[in-house]
Amino acid sequence: MDQTEKAFQKQDAVFIGSKRLLGKKSSKRSMRYWRNVGLSFATPKEAKEGNYVDKKCPFTGNVSIRGKILKGMVVSTKMKRTIIIRRNYLHYIKKFNRFEKRHSNMAVHCSPCFEPKEGDIVTVGQCRPLSKTVRFNVLKVEKNQIFGNPRKVFMLF
Repeated sequence: MDQTEKAFQKQDAVFIGSKRLLGKKSSKRSMRYWRNVGLSFATPKEAKEGNYVDKKCPFTGNVSIRGKILKGMVVSTKMKRTIIIRRNYLHYIKKFNRFEKRHSNMAVHCSPCFEPKEGDIVTVGQCRPLSKTVRFNVLKVEKNQIFGNPRKVFMLF
């Protein structure tokens, strides 16, 4: 585990203070807790073999995915472990019998096992509130299919 924070970084589900038995060699590989979130989402290899500690990660932390599953395009990755996704939709106007383009931005927690870039399409799942604005967690990242500025492109998923 990388100890770069002020608080000691460890996974809650792994006990690291066990006594060494006499005459038994200890393995170099440390214990790591990870799980399957269900809903046919595969656990990333980085979550199984990585050494990050994130209590808000759906694969290695204490967060369950329940409720809505949504898709969106990554717009900003400037925050630490949080990204902004843009969800485009069409709104019908009865008077003119036409649709208008609309969008909504959403703050989403992104585990360190994913490294999304701007323009990537991410699948997110609803979870308990993680902060004032974050209620969703990244479950899958599909690589960039957009060229140019991702804010200017209107794509329905």
